[in-house]
Amino acid sequence: MKRMFLVAVLLTPGFAFAQNAAGQSPALDYNYAELRFVDVDTAGGDGFRLNGSFELQNNWLVVGGLTSLDFNNNVDATIFEIGGGYVYNYAPDWDLVGTLRFVSADYDFGNGSDDDNGFALSAGTRGLLTPQFEIRGSVNHINLDNSDTYLELAGDYYFTERFSAGISLEFAGDTDVFTLGARWFFR
Repeated sequence: MKRMFLVAVLLTPGFAFAQNAAGQSPALDYNYAELRFVDVDTAGGDGFRLNGSFELQNNWLVVGGLTSLDFNNNVDATIFEIGGGYVYNYAPDWDLVGTLRFVSADYDFGNGSDDDNGFALSAGTRGLLTPQFEIRGSVNHINLDNSDTYLELAGDYYFTERFSAGISLEFAGDTDVFTLGARWFFR
């Protein structure tokens, strides 16, 4: 029930703005904020992720994010990320994107807490299959207490030039993550 309510809340703005003119193609934009529901398959964890990106001049960008996760075994995790990246447009409506981020993670257990700092590196592609459907794929590496490399695949549907919603799947060694979210563009 909780997930159905969340899906309805996340998709409601899309239906409200679904007045996009037919055939109008949104350009790939890196000025956005997004809210995502996160479901972690191990230990029954779920939570929210708030991400943002702001494009600077000459294809450089600033990225950041905050993730809050609750697990069934009384463990809470808060992860903060801030960094930068570069976008290379290699074909119409297709970009290569690389980012480097500082990552700070705080863990609260039933009887204590722990924190860790490290770096994350991502490299991937982003493109429009159709004027309304975007796909993304990346290889990501995070180095906190233990290093992990994972693959992310994602797709978004553009309801308007300023609003899209979609899903992502992250495949890591022992953990798979599913997200459902919405992205608002500052165009």
